[in-house]
Amino acid sequence: MSSIDNLSVNAIRVLSADAIQKANSGHPGLPLGCAPMAYELWMNHMSHNPADPDWANRDRFILSGGHGSMLLYSLLHLFGYGGLSKEDLMQFRQLGSMTPGHPEYGHTVGVEATTGPLGAGMGMAVGMAIAEAHLASVFNKENYPVVDHYTFALGGDGCMMEGISSEAFSLAGTLGLGKLIILYDSNRISIEGDTDTVFREDVAKRMEAFGFQTLLVEDGTDLAAIGRAIEEAKADTTRPSFITIRTEIGYGCPAKQGKASAHGEALGVENVAAMRKNLGWEYDEPFFVPQEVYDHFEKAAESLAETEAAWKVMFAAYCEEYPEMEALWNQYHGGTAKAVETLWEDESFWAPREKADATRSLSGAIINQVKDLVPNLMGGSADLGPSNKTEMKGEGDFSAEDRTGRNLHFGVRELAMTAIGNGMMLHGGMRAYVATFFVFSDYVKPMARLSALMQVPLTFVFTHDSIGVGEDGPTHEPIEQLAMFRSMPNFHVIRPCDAVETAAAWYSALASEKTPTALILSRQNLEPVAGTSRDALKGGYVVDDCSGTPELILMASGSEVALAVKAKAILEAEGRKVRVVSMPCMELFEEQTPEYRESVLPKAVRRRVAVEALSGFGWDRYVGLDGTTVTMNSFGASAPAAQLFEHFGFTPEHVAEAARAL
Repeated sequence: MSSIDNLSVNAIRVLSADAIQKANSGHPGLPLGCAPMAYELWMNHMSHNPADPDWANRDRFILSGGHGSMLLYSLLHLFGYGGLSKEDLMQFRQLGSMTPGHPEYGHTVGVEATTGPLGAGMGMAVGMAIAEAHLASVFNKENYPVVDHYTFALGGDGCMMEGISSEAFSLAGTLGLGKLIILYDSNRISIEGDTDTVFREDVAKRMEAFGFQTLLVEDGTDLAAIGRAIEEAKADTTRPSFITIRTEIGYGCPAKQGKASAHGEALGVENVAAMRKNLGWEYDEPFFVPQEVYDHFEKAAESLAETEAAWKVMFAAYCEEYPEMEALWNQYHGGTAKAVETLWEDESFWAPREKADATRSLSGAIINQVKDLVPNLMGGSADLGPSNKTEMKGEGDFSAEDRTGRNLHFGVRELAMTAIGNGMMLHGGMRAYVATFFVFSDYVKPMARLSALMQVPLTFVFTHDSIGVGEDGPTHEPIEQLAMFRSMPNFHVIRPCDAVETAAAWYSALASEKTPTALILSRQNLEPVAGTSRDALKGGYVVDDCSGTPELILMASGSEVALAVKAKAILEAEGRKVRVVSMPCMELFEEQTPEYRESVLPKAVRRRVAVEALSGFGWDRYVGLDGTTVTMNSFGASAPAAQLFEHFGFTPEHVAEAARAL
C-alpha cells in the first residue's frame, strides 16, 4: 500500500471515529474495518462523479449495513460530494444535520438508498441491477453502451442472516445479474458477540448455490487483493458476484479490535487517541485531515469527471444518430407526468362499467391500458400474477435470457420483491409496481415503510382484500392490514368500489411523485355504484345524497359502498335523510381543504356509521363519539364469500339497524 493510500484509508477511519466520539453515539466497528475495501472501490473501480451525483450512468453503491454510515459520510466528504463539509461530519446524528444516524436517500447528496434495516440494501441493490439490465436492453445500440454500469452493495454478517438477502440473492442468481457485485464484510462479530453462536454456515457456498460467482479476499487491509477481486467480479458477465472480505471489526483500535464492543458505541476518548497512535496517524486535532489527502481525492474526482464527460460525448452522438431513442429516453426519465395528463383527458379511462366486476380485474385492464402510455412501467407479482391480474400482455417476461421483458416474476418472495421495487425506482428511469394478496402485505410492510420514508412512489397492488376471499379462510383474509397501512406516514391506501374509482386509484398512483400508493382490490365481483366520479381523487366524496341537510351519514370503502347505498334506501323508505360517502382513501381526504372536508362530513351531523369488512381501527376520526362502525372485530372464517358477509353482519338490513340505534 502506498503512503498516500495508507494515509487516505486512515483518514476515513479517523474521521469516522471522531464523528462518532463527538456524538457519543454510533457504530465505529464497520467504518474502521471496511475503510480499505470502500476506499479501493471508490477510488479505483467505481464510475461516479462528485460534481454530478445524479449522472445517469454512474455506478451505484449501497451501504446495506447502514449503521456504518460514517464510512459513507467520510467518503462523500473526502470526494467533495454536495459540499458535505467537515462541520457536517461534526454534526453527526444531530437534529437537522446532513449526517443522520443511518443514510437517508434524498437527504444527503450521494446516498443512493435509505438503509438501516439489515438486508434491505441488498434487496434494493438487486432492484437497481434489474433496472440497469432492462434499460440497457431498451437503449443500447452497437457502439453506444449508454446504459452500462455496476451496482455495488456492502454489508456484513447481519445482512447475510436476514432472510431478505437470501430471497433477493436467490432471484439475482436466477436472473444472472452479472453487474451486481456484493462486498461481504466478514468479521464474524455481531452485537451479541462471536457469530459462531448463531451463524456457522458457509455463506460463500450458499451464494454459489444461488448462482453467484464467489471470491475471497483473506486480508481486508490488502488493497491490491481487493482490487483484483473487484476486477474479477466485473469480468464475469453472466453471474452476479459475491466477494467475501475477511476483516476485523474496529480495526486499529487496540482495546476494541475484533470485539463486539466495537460495533455500536463510541470508542472513548482514550481509545480514539490509542487508535491514532496505533495507525501512525500523526495528528491529534479531531477531524483534521492533511491537505495531501484532500488533494489526492480532488485529483481522483477530476479524473472521474472526465469519465462522465466522455459518456456525454457518446450520448450526444447517440441522440444525433437515433433521435427517436432520445425522445424515448426523455419519456423514461420524467415522462410519466405527460402520460397522466393523457389519462385525464381519456374518457374511456374513466368510463363506468355496466356489469359487476372484481376491482382486481378492472385494475388488470387498466395496467394493459396504460402500459403503452408509460413504456417504463415494469412490475409483477410474488407468484400470484394470474390472481393479482398484474400481467402486461405482449410485453414478455424479464429473465436471464430476455432483458427486454417488462413482466417481473418475483417468486414467493414478498419482502425482497418490495425492496427490489424500491431499488428499481431509486435507480431512475423506471416506474415499478409490485403485487400480492393483501393478507400477505404483512411480509411487505418493512420495505413499504422504506418506500414511504424515502418518498419513492412505488405502486402496490394488493388483491383479495377482505373476507370476500371466502373459502381460503382466516389465514388468507385480511382484517387488520388496512389499518396498518393507513397508520403509516406518507402512504396512500386506496380501496376502490368500482371501475371509476379503480381508474382514480391508478391515476393517483401514477401521478404521485413522492408518495407510494397501495391499491386494495377485491377478489369478488362488485356492482357498479351510481354516483362514483373523479372526485374519488379527493379521497372521500358524496356518492349518494339526500335533499337538504342529512341527519345520518353512512361511510364506506370498496365492496361496502354499494352495501351502504342499499342501506340508505331502506332508511329513506322510513323517512330518514341519509348521505352516503365513499371513502376510498383517508389520506387523500385529509389532504383536502378544511372547507371541502366539512362539505362532505359536516360537523353538525353527528350520527355516522362506517362500514368496512375489515378492522374498524382508524375510523374513530370520522364516526366521532356519537357514531358507530360495522366492521370486523375478529378474524374471518372459511366459507363462500356471500355467506361470510351475511354471517359477519355486512348486509343492508344490519347496517340500517346499526344506524337506527343512533
